[in-house]
Amino acid sequence: MQKIIKNLKIKRRGIALLAGMHFFGNPSKKIKIIGVTGTNGKTTIATLLYKIAIGLGYKAGLISTVENIINGEVVRTKEGRSVPGTTPDPINLYKLLNEMAEKSCEYVFMEVSSHALDQNRVAGINFIGGIFTNLTHDHLDYHKNIENYFGAKKKFFKMLPESAFALSNIDDEYGERMLDSIQAKRYTYGFKHKADFSEKLETKLIGDFNMYNVLAVYAALVLLGVDKEKVKEQLKNVLPPKGRFDYFISSSGVTVIVDYAHTPDALENVLKTVQGIRKDGAKIISVFGCGGDRDPLKRSIMGKIGAIHSDITILTSDNPRSENPEKIIEQMREGLSEEILKKVKIITNRHEAIREAVKIAQKGDIILCAGKGHEDYQEVKGVKHHFDDMEELKKAYE
Repeated sequence: MQKIIKNLKIKRRGIALLAGMHFFGNPSKKIKIIGVTGTNGKTTIATLLYKIAIGLGYKAGLISTVENIINGEVVRTKEGRSVPGTTPDPINLYKLLNEMAEKSCEYVFMEVSSHALDQNRVAGINFIGGIFTNLTHDHLDYHKNIENYFGAKKKFFKMLPESAFALSNIDDEYGERMLDSIQAKRYTYGFKHKADFSEKLETKLIGDFNMYNVLAVYAALVLLGVDKEKVKEQLKNVLPPKGRFDYFISSSGVTVIVDYAHTPDALENVLKTVQGIRKDGAKIISVFGCGGDRDPLKRSIMGKIGAIHSDITILTSDNPRSENPEKIIEQMREGLSEEILKKVKIITNRHEAIREAVKIAQKGDIILCAGKGHEDYQEVKGVKHHFDDMEELKKAYE
C-alpha cells in the first residue's frame, strides 16, 4: 500500500510539472507568489495580504479556502458559483496562476495546505516567499502523527529558493524548527521571543490570534519592499475574510459571532477572545460540531474545550458526510464529567441548535457559532444542502 501511495505522489508531481512547464509555460515565473502554510490563520493572512496589495494599487490574485480572486473579481464556474479550495489540484492551480499572469497580476497570495505539499500539488511553483503560522492538532487522520504533519509543512520551506524569504512564527512550538536547514532567507515574527518583527499594530481585528495574523501580514509586505507606514495605514481599516470572527449585535443586545474554528487550538483561541470581550454577568453560548470523515481524535478534545470555556455549550452536527452525526456528537462528549455535562445540550439538527441558542440568549450574552464559518452548505451522505450559519442566525432574529 505504501508503495502505491508513493507512486501516486510521484505521478502527481509529474502532473504538476507537466501542467506548469508545458501547458501553461510556468506562469509562476511571471508573477510573485507568496505562500502561507500552517494549521490556523492561512486564510486570514493570505486574504489580508491580497486586500492590502489591492488597496495600495497593485494588481493581485488570491487563492484561498474562501474564494479565489483576480484583481477584485471572484473566480466563478459557468453556473456562477465561486470555486474555493485551500490548494487546488495541479492542473487547476496552474490554470488559475496562468489566468492571473495573463491579467497582469504582480502578486499572488495563496494558502499551501499540508495535503497539497504531501501530494506534490505545488511542485515546480516558483515562490518568492513563504509564511508559517502555527502547527496544532489537525489532519492526523491523514498524516497519522504530528511529526508527519510537521514534515509536510516543512517541505514547503525546504522548496523555497535562496532568493526567497521564509517567515516563521517564532512563538509557535515548531517555529524555529521550520527554519532549520533551508535555503531561503530566514525571518521571524512574534511577541514572546526575540523576533525580527514584533510590532504591536493598530487593527480592527479582534483577538490575540489575529494580532499574530496581522503581524505576519505586516512583516511579509515589508519583506516585499512595501513602505512600512503605508502598510500600517492599510492595516488600520482592513477587514477579515468571511467567516472569520464575523459578528453582529441583535436588536435584543446579543452579540452573535460566526467563526471557522474547526480545530482544538482555533476553538480555544476564539473562545478565549470571546471571554476577553464579554461584560460581567454575560453568558457565552457556543454552538459547534465536528466534521465527519475527518480526524476523529480531535472530537473529544474540542468537546472539552467548548464545554470548559463556555457557560452553555450546544453540541450539534457540522458536515457529517458519510458518518452518523449522533455518533460524532457522542465522541465529542466522551470524557466530560457529570458536572460539565450539566451545561451541555445536544441538538443534532444544526438549524434547531442555532434556534435554541437564540432562544436562551439574553441581553449582553454572546453566541459563538463555530466550525463552518464561510461555508454555505452542510454535507450529509454525499449531498450538499444549502446551510449558512450567519444566514440562519440573522433569520432567527428577524
